[in-house]
Amino acid sequence: MSNQFSEIISTVEDLQALLGTPSDLVNNKSIDYLDSHCRDFISKASMLFVSTSDAAGNCDVSPRGDAAGFVLALDEKRLVIPERPGNKRCDTLRNILENPKVGLIFIIPGLEETLRVNGKACIIKDEIILTQLAAQGKVPVVGIGVEVEECYIHCAKAFKRSSLWQPEQWPAQETLPRPAAILADHIKKPDYSEEHIKTVLKESYEKRLY
Repeated sequence: MSNQFSEIISTVEDLQALLGTPSDLVNNKSIDYLDSHCRDFISKASMLFVSTSDAAGNCDVSPRGDAAGFVLALDEKRLVIPERPGNKRCDTLRNILENPKVGLIFIIPGLEETLRVNGKACIIKDEIILTQLAAQGKVPVVGIGVEVEECYIHCAKAFKRSSLWQPEQWPAQETLPRPAAILADHIKKPDYSEEHIKTVLKESYEKRLY
């Protein structure tokens, strides 16, 4: 790795010497199937993040969100995530075609603990399954099928440190980044001004969510 960092940890032994080793609780919390607790958690989650990488190891993390229960747990080893309309880059799906390994984090609003699920993914077009994932009268064209290999509850420390679910800790609306301005600056084309991009985004959010 070419970088300007002068002190890099390069072995597990050095890492553990600094950070310590997992407790007995942590070492034993992982299971390899979706039990009733995990399936209940998934049924109440309205947001998840999907981590993938391509054949060369280039990584990507993408959010997926919808009404609680939008992910279907078929049984103790399989779940399906509907693929709603997006920007057609299909980064997650392209990666899955090259490397099926995925990592998921399920989030329930207001709950600081999360559920992590790791496994192997594939892109499915099973009509019987996808019909069960319809929303707003629209059946997804494809879905992400995941064969579960590991799942466990992740502690709440990150959410507590960030105060994510405490609105009184959120930054003032007027101080937030302006996504349309960022996109305009990144695209650098005269036809894509901040105002034009705001209009395009608004139309997409209003007309092409499903």
